[in-house]
Amino acid sequence: MSNLPASTTIGHVHLKVADLDRSLAFWEGVIGFEVQMRIGDEAAFLSAGGYHHHIALNTWMSRGATPPPNGHTGLFHVAILLPDRRGLAQVLHRLRAAGHPLTGASDHGVSEAIYLNDPDGNGVELYRDRPVEDWPRDAEGGLAMVTRPLDLKALLAEVDS
Repeated sequence: MSNLPASTTIGHVHLKVADLDRSLAFWEGVIGFEVQMRIGDEAAFLSAGGYHHHIALNTWMSRGATPPPNGHTGLFHVAILLPDRRGLAQVLHRLRAAGHPLTGASDHGVSEAIYLNDPDGNGVELYRDRPVEDWPRDAEGGLAMVTRPLDLKALLAEVDS
């Protein structure tokens, strides 16, 4: 069995949404992605930095729909990697200003993450990685990830620094 190359990445996420304008208010207006292309009230393609799309939103099979109930399969969350701690802090600041609630915030040793739901109930993780040399390791050199509370006050201080 062969492994994928180490440089493999996930290119984009395509989400079914109930209301495109409501979703754009969140993904563009709060999170900060930029619309690259829109197809009426059916679909939009958003990205950071002008890429064709990191997130696609569509109502093709979901206009007016409700989120799937708990206890069913589907997306747990989409994880969006920000380039640094300041970037994560800026998004947290925008979420707070918009009054958008978090569902969690954790320090995993290898990363710092905030968790929330988009307007359609899709789980979202926004995170930043620590440098690989700072990752916690066990005695054998394997990863020793943890889940500790993230100090949101200290994170938000990055916005002002």
